[in-house]
Amino acid sequence: MAATGDLDELVDTVRYPLADREGRGAAVARARADLADGGCTVLRGFIRPELIETLRAQGAALAPHAHYEVEQVNAYNIPLHTDLPPDHPGRIVLERGNAFVARDRIPGDALIHRLYTDERFQRFVADCFGLAELHEFADPLAGLCLNVVAPGMSHPWHFDTNEFTVSMLTQPAESGGVFEYCPNIRSPEAENLDDVRSVLTGSGARHVRRLELRPGDLQLFQGRFSLHRVSPVSGAAQRHSAIFAYTDRPGVIGTVERTRQLFGRVLPDHLAARARLVRGDQLLD
Repeated sequence: MAATGDLDELVDTVRYPLADREGRGAAVARARADLADGGCTVLRGFIRPELIETLRAQGAALAPHAHYEVEQVNAYNIPLHTDLPPDHPGRIVLERGNAFVARDRIPGDALIHRLYTDERFQRFVADCFGLAELHEFADPLAGLCLNVVAPGMSHPWHFDTNEFTVSMLTQPAESGGVFEYCPNIRSPEAENLDDVRSVLTGSGARHVRRLELRPGDLQLFQGRFSLHRVSPVSGAAQRHSAIFAYTDRPGVIGTVERTRQLFGRVLPDHLAARARLVRGDQLLD
């Protein structure tokens, strides 16, 4: 667990007094309102400005440890040979060219690791999402990771497995690499396949919002129900972002298939978890 003073050293606590439950009330209220409206909120300048270069440099040092694999996928991250109706959007093939640095490659003194494990930060995130409790992913690879999108690559349209996502840009692309999302395009009760298909085929612009992020901004997002992507990156610089994986219940570990897809390997923990997997909804994935 992070040391007591870490949060004050990392976060602009003048703007975000996270240790003061009453003082942080305004930031929590804004975040909840944004999430209720569109499933996304951004806390601008969350990290202290004097640490932005350190944040970038640490991410750049980690990036070479990413697992790279360009592959054909669909928006649901299910096998392409899944038996689906001919017009199902899951039949639309996309190219995924982003990469991930797994948690076991991220040192404990990295800024993103110190933030991820801080109890006060976790309590703040839980309050923003309106959760009674919040737990780190028990997954030894996916709990905390660095997403790397190289020039010429993108993170194509997809849904998240988890209902909520916490992330932070650490290095922007020189050009492109814009976060785009379709707020609540589906729900736990309805896949809304026609709307999803329209976005994937380029005719659903009315559903899409674009979000310009800066290094050190904290993004809270409900990606289980909102189709989203990082647009193609161009120029000389890679796009790096930290992904802080939390859940509202303890002991959550990623699936074998998804873990191998993202990190190129699985550990005994993933194999053991496969036998006790419990789904929270019946969405395709």
